[in-house]
Amino acid sequence: MLSMSKKCVSVFVTGKVQGVYFRLNLKNTAESHNIFGWVKNLPDGRVEALLQGDESGVDAVVEWAHRGPAGSRVDDVRTVPCADDSVYTDFVITY
Repeated sequence: MLSMSKKCVSVFVTGKVQGVYFRLNLKNTAESHNIFGWVKNLPDGRVEALLQGDESGVDAVVEWAHRGPAGSRVDDVRTVPCADDSVYTDFVITY
């Protein structure tokens, strides 16, 4: 059996990304790629997500984050390696 490369990144998305269903759409995109973690709004207007799973799936969700859902405007997407060493088994929207 082939072992798949695992990846974990924190993603920070800047732009018009709150009040446009960005978190829900990111959650749905993550789940469709079997990615685990969480997504939340930040007080400064950005959205932060932690994405954990197969490298190709994480990359696909990050690529989606550059576009966002209809009604959003993405100005910047920053990714950094996870500082969190937890292992997630689902994907949740946190508040």
